[in-house]
Amino acid sequence: MEADSRTLHIASWTDRFLAWLVDVVIVGAVLGSLGELASAFSVLAGGLAASPLAGLNGVALFLYWTALEGSRGQSAGKMVMSIAVTDERGESIDYGTAAIESFGKAFVLPLDCLIGWLAYDEEGLRLFNRLSSTIVVEQDGTDRPEDVEYVYPGDE
Repeated sequence: MEADSRTLHIASWTDRFLAWLVDVVIVGAVLGSLGELASAFSVLAGGLAASPLAGLNGVALFLYWTALEGSRGQSAGKMVMSIAVTDERGESIDYGTAAIESFGKAFVLPLDCLIGWLAYDEEGLRLFNRLSSTIVVEQDGTDRPEDVEYVYPGDE
């Protein structure tokens, strides 16, 4: 019995970094906005306490990546860069796998990348990709059914 063969293109470190940067900016902007709102309420309530959201970036990023990559394999940054997290066969991952994969980049990114570059550079893996048996692959950008032809305005 012959298995179906498929080719997976591992995403470049540059694409992965740019996707990470988009995600960090998005989550940072949301947390910053919520922090400003929390600070305004604190001042209005007569206190000058620091925002209760300060220091939650890692937790927010972990939850963000786990939720999006566990449900669809892509965060917003990965969508922009047309890359996705999959298992080693190119199949979707679940939330548990996404949580393991996301932990490294949310909480110990320098160590995660350094070990990955030293030990798994040829494979394009971070340490927590290896621990979760995940890879980051390029998407072909064709989510369209093969039996449908799209006609766009001006193509007639």
